[in-house]
Amino acid sequence: MNKEWEQKEGHLVRELEFKNFLEAIDFVNKIAFVSEEINHHPDLLIHSYNKIKVMITTHSKQAVTEKDYDLAKRIDELL
Repeated sequence: MNKEWEQKEGHLVRELEFKNFLEAIDFVNKIAFVSEEINHHPDLLIHSYNKIKVMITTHSKQAVTEKDYDLAKRIDELL
């Protein structure tokens, strides 16, 4: 997992910045496909037109689990 992920308030969190809004949306869609594939879905916030905040937790455990680290790694591989 990339060192840019931080553990905050029971989530793995990473901020990503893109060139423009369309690139940010494209990346959100890539995350969506991976998330569906492994049936583990992050919370995503698109802000400031070109930034994405990714927040991953295992809701059923109310904590960060191995599933979350696996998803973070998969997201890093998309970059």
